[in-house]
Amino acid sequence: MTSTNVEKNIAEQAAVIASRYIAAWDELDAGRRRARIAEVFTPDAVYLDPMARSAGHDGLDAMIGAVQQQFAGLRFRLHGKQDGHNNVLRFSWTLGAEGAEPVAHGTDVVVVADDGRISSVTGFLDALALPA
Repeated sequence: MTSTNVEKNIAEQAAVIASRYIAAWDELDAGRRRARIAEVFTPDAVYLDPMARSAGHDGLDAMIGAVQQQFAGLRFRLHGKQDGHNNVLRFSWTLGAEGAEPVAHGTDVVVVADDGRISSVTGFLDALALPA
């Protein structure tokens, strides 16, 4: 996909890209998670939020695995509308147990590379309500 195609279609592809991103975060099988990461992120992708920072497929895999351990039994879900322009998109998500109130809400802003994969993520925590 060329840069022009990514920029032209990013708004149309926002939901697909965001869904693939969430699927990588929710994949519990280590081998499949690693494959999803390679499918969703460029090899040199960077991730930054208030609680974590990582880079590259190895760093992303370790970070996602650690989050899954810390929040065992909880799943990410897209929340609201995904949108984008140029090569940037944003979307919101929730983290919680099936059928229960989410324990976290966040918004991520991602930059999409020419090949359609994510090259950077800047995440924001909108709300976090963990038990004491």
